[in-house]
Amino acid sequence: MNVVDVSRWQFGITTVYHFLFVPLTIGLAPLVAGMQTAWVITGNDRWYRMTKFFGKLFMINFALGVVTGIVQEFQFGMNWSEYSRFVGDVFGAPLAMEGLVAFFMESTFLGLWIFGWTRLPKVVHLATIWMVAIGVNASAYFIIAANSFMQHPVGATFNPQTHRAELTSIWQLLSNNTALAAFPHVVAGSFLTAGTFVAGIAGWWMVREVRRGNVDLARTIWRPAGRMGMWVIVVSGIALALTGDVQGKLMFKQQPMKMASAESLCHTQVDPKFSVLTVGTHNNCDSVTHVLEVPGVLSYLAEGKFSDVKLAGVKDLQAAYNERYGVGDYRPNLFVTYWTFRAMITWAVGSALIALAGFWVTRRGRVPGARWFSWLSLLVLPTPFLGNSAGWVFTEMGRQPWVVAPNPTGDPNIRMTVQQGVSGNTAGQVLFSLIVFALLYGTLAIVWFYLMRRYVIAGPEEASHAASDSETVAVEKLSFAY
Repeated sequence: MNVVDVSRWQFGITTVYHFLFVPLTIGLAPLVAGMQTAWVITGNDRWYRMTKFFGKLFMINFALGVVTGIVQEFQFGMNWSEYSRFVGDVFGAPLAMEGLVAFFMESTFLGLWIFGWTRLPKVVHLATIWMVAIGVNASAYFIIAANSFMQHPVGATFNPQTHRAELTSIWQLLSNNTALAAFPHVVAGSFLTAGTFVAGIAGWWMVREVRRGNVDLARTIWRPAGRMGMWVIVVSGIALALTGDVQGKLMFKQQPMKMASAESLCHTQVDPKFSVLTVGTHNNCDSVTHVLEVPGVLSYLAEGKFSDVKLAGVKDLQAAYNERYGVGDYRPNLFVTYWTFRAMITWAVGSALIALAGFWVTRRGRVPGARWFSWLSLLVLPTPFLGNSAGWVFTEMGRQPWVVAPNPTGDPNIRMTVQQGVSGNTAGQVLFSLIVFALLYGTLAIVWFYLMRRYVIAGPEEASHAASDSETVAVEKLSFAY
C-alpha cells in the first residue's frame, strides 16, 4: 500500500471507532435529562435510580468518546496537511466553534452535574444535565457543518494567488443545506441508538429480576425505563426514515455519482428499480446481477415521484467528469458503497425487533420472564451502532475520490481529491502510527466494554441514596460556610 492508502486506512479506522461512542452520547444525554426531569416533577425514586444508573453509563461513554476524538483533529495536520492548507480557513472555523463553544459547554456542565447532586438545588442541578444535552448536540452540529463542506462546499471562494479556499460567509457555511439535512438524520440515528441501549438493558434486567422472584421491582423500576426506550425507538425510527428521504433527494442533486454507486447503476436509465440483492464484484459494474428488485423506490428516493425519473449511471458520469475535471477515476468503491447503504438500513431491524417484542411482552402491566427476551435484549444492543457506522462509511466512501467534492452550482475551483490532500509522509511512517493507534484503541475498547459490563451488571443505586430537599439545603449551607 502507498501513503494514500495507509493514511486513508488510519483515518477510517480511528473515525469509525470514535463514531461508535458519538451516537450514544448524543442520544443518551437527553434521555438521562428526561429521566431526571421525571424524578424532579414526580418525586418518584425509580426515576432517580434510572438517572444515576444510565448517567453513569453515559459518563463512561462520554469519556471514551473524548479520548478517541482528540486524535481525529491531529490527523488533519499529520496525514492530511495539504488538505488542511487548502481549506483550513474554512474547515477550521466550525471545528474551532465546536471546541470553544460546544465542548467547553458540555464538559463544564457535565462536571457540575457529576459533583452537584448534593450541592445544587434540584432545579439548578436538573438544568446542568439539560445544558449537557444541548452541548453535545451543538457539538454534533458544528462537526456536521464542517463535514458538509467536504460534501457540498459553500460560503467560500477560491483565491488564485494563494491557491486556497477562503471563507466568505460563516452563515452560509453553517446553514449549508447538506448540514441542515444531515444533522436531524444523525440525531435521529443517535436517539435510535440510545433508545435501543435503554430498552435492551432494561429488558435484560426485567427478565433477571423476574427470575429472581423480584417481580415488583421489575415492574416498578425496569418496565417504565424499557417502555421509554421503546417509544424513543418508534419516534426516532420514523424520523430516521423521513430525514433519510430528504438526504437522498439532496444526494441526487449534489452527488449523482454517490447516488449511482449506491445502486451500482452502470448506465443512465429512466425509472431504474431498487435492488435489494445483487451478485457480483460491483467494481466492474457490468458484471453485477440484480437478483431482487423493487420498482419505484429509487425514483421516489431521487425526486419524490415513482415514474419519469432519469438517473445517471456510473459510466456516463465517469465520462462527464473526465471532460470536466480532467482524466482520472472518479468512481468510489462500488462494492463498499452499495452494501453499506443496505447495511445502514438493515441493522435498524434490530431496534424494531426489541420495540415490537418489548411492547408485546410488557402490555397491560406485564413483565417478561422468558429467557428468549433476555437474549434478544442483549443481541440487539450492537445493531444501531453497526447501522450508524455503516451510514458513516457510506457517506464518506461514496464521496471518493474527493476529499472536497465539487459543488455543481458553486465555485468549480473548490475541489480536491484524496490524492491531492495527503501529507508528504512515507507509507512506513503512517503504518507505524496506524499500528500504534490500533493497539491503543483496541485497549480502550476492552476498557470500555469492561466498565460498561461491570456497571450494567451492578445495577442502579438504592433509592435511599437520593438526597431530600432538606438534605440538599443543609449541604449547601455547610459548603457556603466553608
